[in-house]
Amino acid sequence: MIGPQAPAPPGSAQSWDGPGGDAGSTVRLPVRQGTGRFLVLAGVFVCAACGLVYELELVALATYLMGDSVTQASVVLSVMVFAMGIGSLAAKRLRRHAAAGFGAVEAALALVGGCSAMALYAVFAWTGDWGGMWASGPRALLVAFSLATGLLIGAEVPLLMELIQRIRRQDAGGAVADLSAADYVGALVGGLAFPFLLLPLLGQVTGALVTGAVNAVVGGALVLGLFRQDLSRRARRTLVVANVCVLAVLGSAAVLVDDFERAARHALYGSDVRVALRTDVQEVLLTGGRDGRPLNLFLDGRLRVGGRDEARYHEALVHPAMNGPHARVLVLGGGDGLAVREVLRHTGVRRVDVVELDAGLVRLARRDPALSALNAHSLDDPRVRVTAADAFDWLRGAPPVAYDVVVSDLPHPGITASTKLYSREFYGLARRALAPGGRLVAHGGAVASRPRDFWTVDATLRAAGLRTAAYRVRGRQAGFAAGPDRGPATALAHRDWGFVLAARHAPEPRLDPSGPRPRTLTDASLAADARAAGRTRVRGLPPSTLVHPRYAG
Repeated sequence: MIGPQAPAPPGSAQSWDGPGGDAGSTVRLPVRQGTGRFLVLAGVFVCAACGLVYELELVALATYLMGDSVTQASVVLSVMVFAMGIGSLAAKRLRRHAAAGFGAVEAALALVGGCSAMALYAVFAWTGDWGGMWASGPRALLVAFSLATGLLIGAEVPLLMELIQRIRRQDAGGAVADLSAADYVGALVGGLAFPFLLLPLLGQVTGALVTGAVNAVVGGALVLGLFRQDLSRRARRTLVVANVCVLAVLGSAAVLVDDFERAARHALYGSDVRVALRTDVQEVLLTGGRDGRPLNLFLDGRLRVGGRDEARYHEALVHPAMNGPHARVLVLGGGDGLAVREVLRHTGVRRVDVVELDAGLVRLARRDPALSALNAHSLDDPRVRVTAADAFDWLRGAPPVAYDVVVSDLPHPGITASTKLYSREFYGLARRALAPGGRLVAHGGAVASRPRDFWTVDATLRAAGLRTAAYRVRGRQAGFAAGPDRGPATALAHRDWGFVLAARHAPEPRLDPSGPRPRTLTDASLAADARAAGRTRVRGLPPSTLVHPRYAG
């Protein structure tokens, strides 16, 4: 054992025979002890913030590219936490060379975390293969990035513990408390910066690249500035070169990110991408809509409006529900204005309330020439009032018995963010808003490919005290899907849409005899579609609730 050393004079370089170093080795610091500890804890703070941004980036990207957020978040976070434990154990072998080890870990973490979003998005865009087993290429890449990031994050704390103890020896409990405090506060800042700063201002790819650059600069500066005497000349030179290379890669990628995103969008959606913007809620993208080409609207990569078949979908959604009193209509979702277009075709409509979460989508539907022409400028009609709000929260404060018709034009329930909008509680609130004799219609997804989800919607409406009639409409061609599509390629595979018409008394999906004649529907076709949907019925399904969602991801 090495005995206690006499304290160094104030202001002099501090040294200590570290427990992880060789006997007789010393660490010379260019600053006071207090300043050195502060700098290490500041490094912990920044590294923790960067680490959490990497985690959230992987979760967000996996959800955006593959759907169901619960599944993707569970996979990414569980793999990362497991890897962090392995990384902590592996870091024990680096304690004798803690400064060099920490510098290498931070350079690697900056490269892996910073490039993760670009690499995953590139594989998705140019292969589109997110199906199959977890061992398939893109999914395996997601797991690989989660594993590598977790290993490197897990290695940070043991090495930082070693470094802070070399500055001033203290009991293990005190050192852990100091590091944990800096780590948790940094995680808080990173967790808040990602959704409120990085994502809206920089986007997923650029945000990850900037985070990686900050990680590399702080990690390299901490080691090379504070612990440079603990490194050999060769180690210092290697660490400098490694960090310069990492920053060069990240900087080059940041410069080329616009070209990369354009090329990736063209690979995903074709060369006819006309509008691509990020609202406060989602990514909105338009293709076509000019020179005779059909307009397609994608929300977070999922095809929501296909110009070749959208009339067939929206007519089937709206017109059967309008067979009866329809002076007051509530449209939940429908920010593209297309369901509202069909509502306004009926005479006698006095007021239409539209509750759409994404105000940016509504602005686009009003201002884009092709989309506003497709929706017949319905959102500018004086009878239409648009509220930017969550449909569930809005219904909680909605007046009772206020609407003759409620049209639920919402994303598929298999998308985790939408499951509460297909719950028994949600339909109970909608039922309260219905006037006597009122009707509610809900889109339930693809009947043929997701029958359990569709018939769970039916069972949930029945559990909310409504009588139901199910029907489906087949698309004339691949090109429009409103389900939880994994992207344009798989979106084209869905060729039918299921709907559930509900009321206090047994409804029947028929057209209003005094109403407008839809271009694609007749009473005979609706009756046939109702019989076709009935043949797919899955019996005995329990309703979906807020605490027990029943829809598949």
